[in-house]
Amino acid sequence: MAATPRPRRSVLYMPGANTRALEKARSLPADGLILDLEDAVAPDAKPAARGNIAAALAAGGYGRRELVLRVNGLATPWGYEDLVAAARLPLDAVLLPKVESADGVRQAEAVLAGAGAPAGLALWCMMETPLGLLHAEAIAAASPRVACLVLGTSDLTKDLHARHTRDRLPMLTALGLALLAGRAFRLAVLDGVHLDLGDDEGFAAACRQGRELGFDGKTLIHPKQIDAANAAFAPGAEEVEWSRRIIAAHEEAQRAGKGIVLVDGKLIENLHVEDAIRTVALADEIAAMAASR
Repeated sequence: MAATPRPRRSVLYMPGANTRALEKARSLPADGLILDLEDAVAPDAKPAARGNIAAALAAGGYGRRELVLRVNGLATPWGYEDLVAAARLPLDAVLLPKVESADGVRQAEAVLAGAGAPAGLALWCMMETPLGLLHAEAIAAASPRVACLVLGTSDLTKDLHARHTRDRLPMLTALGLALLAGRAFRLAVLDGVHLDLGDDEGFAAACRQGRELGFDGKTLIHPKQIDAANAAFAPGAEEVEWSRRIIAAHEEAQRAGKGIVLVDGKLIENLHVEDAIRTVALADEIAAMAASR
């Protein structure tokens, strides 16, 4: 993960076939946008959607939002051309659907490289099948381009024959496997979508749970979900202030040659300082993004 973490509190899926949505996305306070060529686009509309996204990106205006293209799988009639197009577009990342093996990641990477993709173009991997979650470690380690694991909880729930519940107990094993793999290889990890747009309380609960589990943010299906996700996954004011105090106390102790740091009677170790530095950096990045809009 980068020394300065990139905010990914809210990452909104935007259907590539909907030009009005692509236009509206320029004004939405989401940290990132997943420009979708896969699930959100009907088969006969996929080539046109690819062109819509290329035109929207060429026009610009998306500011500091992270731009990600979700392509179709290589086994489909559209996947190869999606990847070739992605290699030439001003994107931050390409999101691969239904990743189930390290080989699948490397095959997509080879197409991107062959099409001239820049070294900085990252790969994000959808973790949405039982096999994919069982291979999460290998997928996370498949390539230096892999930067983020994205949970696809809707497909996963279907494949598990599970139920969508408020506490998400049927998902906890899968969520944990993705988080373990992601953190082991210093990747970002994003929680899955909440499908019930009328269930504001349930969405807020899912965001709180995701933050508590350790996710960096949540993928979204509608702009109305952005504000709640941004609030849930941002460091709170008290958390930031406490982090600044920890950093200052640690620096003072180092200057004085002291090995033990106490803040309000609490022992502060290096692991707390590292987390505090990350928290402050994330808060500063969020503030910079807000100021640029």
